Amino acid sequence: MSADKIWTLKSIAKELGVSNATVSNAFNRPDQLSEKRRNEILASCKKLGYSGPNKAAQSLRKGKFNIAALVLPDSVEYMVTDPVASKFVKGVSSVLEKNHVNLLLFSGTSENINAVSDFVDGFICYGSPRNTELIEQLKTTSKKVVTADFDIARKASVSIDNEQAAFDIAKLAIHSDHDHIAILGLRLLDSNLTSRVYGAPDFDIHCSIAYQRLNGYKRAIAEAGAKLNTDRVWNIPESSHHFALIAAKEALTSTPRPNVFLCMSDLIALAVLQEINTMGLKIPEDISVVGFDGIDEALRSNPPLTTIHQNSEEKGIKAAELFINKATHAEQISYRVERGKSC
Repeated sequence: MSADKIWTLKSIAKELGVSNATVSNAFNRPDQLSEKRRNEILASCKKLGYSGPNKAAQSLRKGKFNIAALVLPDSVEYMVTDPVASKFVKGVSSVLEKNHVNLLLFSGTSENINAVSDFVDGFICYGSPRNTELIEQLKTTSKKVVTADFDIARKASVSIDNEQAAFDIAKLAIHSDHDHIAILGLRLLDSNLTSRVYGAPDFDIHCSIAYQRLNGYKRAIAEAGAKLNTDRVWNIPESSHHFALIAAKEALTSTPRPNVFLCMSDLIALAVLQEINTMGLKIPEDISVVGFDGIDEALRSNPPLTTIHQNSEEKGIKAAELFINKATHAEQISYRVERGKSC
């Protein structure tokens, strides 16, 4: 018998001289056979290179695949390097593994969820995907959907109160109605470039945590009686040192120079701290800087960063629990202010 032969349930049963049902029971319903008989069949199958009935076909028949697709906000290549996303994925994985559900990473830059929709039990969507057409597809799919950090109608979701958190952290940074304030935003525009932001948002505000945070900043600025100039908001396309440094250099060389930086991620804030230190300016005496996320690196920065700590691993755990439990409601998890020495 050729070692390269591709066996099917029918052909292996014929080779062993037993019924299809007997082979199927040996793999899937061991209680239907004696232990001796089952072991004999499994040993013969192993020797011939047959590993059991086609799982994909079984899953299609049952309509259950034990696979959840995790839709990322950006490319998989970028997201696996992001410390906040990594914590979220860790939380999701810890719950899914306990429930024998596998995880499929799906890029937020993909064209259509239909590429995987027929082979997964549903979607956990972490943040608003860069390809906004995916949002509309997630709204209408018949599969289970759980979203994190944004909301779509009739689907389960988990988040923190991003607007209130941004308000809280901005209140710590703004000390006077004469402060010159700069906001380094994250994905405020549908653009791959670092640039200033003018005018109305590009995104549905309910789907964009960036605009929820921007609203929180603006509320704190208004309450302090300060003013945000129209040219003092920057779009940074991804939470990375490279793009953040471009915005930091531009902001720090503008006139008048900002003395308050409100940053929508810790990675952005760390780039600002680096540039301020390079220029020989003092933090917080000359310039105050606050971040958002609470990553480990923020605690080790010079000086330690004041930021919002959101438990991304807990958020991932909750998202996975909502998925497993087939929930349809929204939940908020808590956050805390991490007081450093940057403001």
